[in-house]
Amino acid sequence: MKLNQFDIDAVMVDLDGTMVDTLGDFVVALNLMLGDLPPPYRHARMERATVARLVGKGSEHLIKSVLSAVDADDQEPLFQLAWTSYQRHYLAINGQHALVYPGVNAGLEQLKARGLKLACLTNKPTAFARALLELKGLDKFFAVTYGGDAFERKKPDPLPLLKACEALGSLPHRTLMIGDSSNDASAARAAGCPVLLVTYGYNHGQPIHAVDADGYADSLEDLIAL
Repeated sequence: MKLNQFDIDAVMVDLDGTMVDTLGDFVVALNLMLGDLPPPYRHARMERATVARLVGKGSEHLIKSVLSAVDADDQEPLFQLAWTSYQRHYLAINGQHALVYPGVNAGLEQLKARGLKLACLTNKPTAFARALLELKGLDKFFAVTYGGDAFERKKPDPLPLLKACEALGSLPHRTLMIGDSSNDASAARAAGCPVLLVTYGYNHGQPIHAVDADGYADSLEDLIAL
């Protein structure tokens, strides 16, 4: 799939699983969080493959899913303890165990060179997203960055995409969503945006080619037609 197949003025790009492999960060922060919980949960550990199926729907969903995975009670007191611990640990290690995917920098450079306006649109909390982009040298590409706490609803709701289109000054049907999961695709379809999915992300453990999208790419760099 090549970018010139889309008639667009702007691009929205997901973060986790699309631009940066952040599973290492999630695994470390979640296991530190579990270590702060009362017995027997403090002895539980989350593996990378399990975390890959759980990420992508925001921190609240992730923490509740982890509590459920270790058979912990997700009632308010335990959830609040887990939430506070997770936020503290993730802030401390954000980006330290994460890697930018091959082709991301080159792909973003070429998108900018074509005069396209770019937004980073993720369900990660905005402060974490901005810090990660800055640490990895990706912040320079984006006019705006919106996290899962920026609006009343997160992806797969279309609201964040519509708000990002407004900020970019572009119409939804001329604004491409690039992501790695059904969350991104569902949000794009509901917002009236074309959507392209990368093949190397997380997608909740499901085959990416089974998701309804306008195209698939093995690398952001591969989007640019020579």
